[in-house]
Amino acid sequence: MSRKLQFQIIGILGGTAVALGAFGSHGFKEILVQNGYTEVFQTANRYHFYHIFALALISVLPQNKITRVAFWCFLVGILIFSGSLYVLALTQIKVLGAITPVGGIAFIIGWLLVGLSIKDAPNYALASLSKDKLQS
Repeated sequence: MSRKLQFQIIGILGGTAVALGAFGSHGFKEILVQNGYTEVFQTANRYHFYHIFALALISVLPQNKITRVAFWCFLVGILIFSGSLYVLALTQIKVLGAITPVGGIAFIIGWLLVGLSIKDAPNYALASLSKDKLQS
């Protein structure tokens, strides 16, 4: 996946996170309170936002197989973890809670892969600085 496409996905998911957060606070507020799922919706939105930043981090790291898989893990995590919680909070379809942990596992794997992917990052970052830049 190209970096351009990665950032397009991040932009769409970021905008979606903001919109859903606003709807959760205003447009969906009554149904969320009535269903008793306001906190569930807020959790979905919080994790949605956290992992937008994780996607951005992965997109600026040197690209390799590990970072590509981590990107997909975070993307799948947002869709399954946050997506199932959003729908659960709005519809009370409780069976969706059974798939939520699959998204959580995707997040965990993504973060573990971030740790693996940056083992060479300090060398990469230092190599990009010339002596002149370090002295100024």
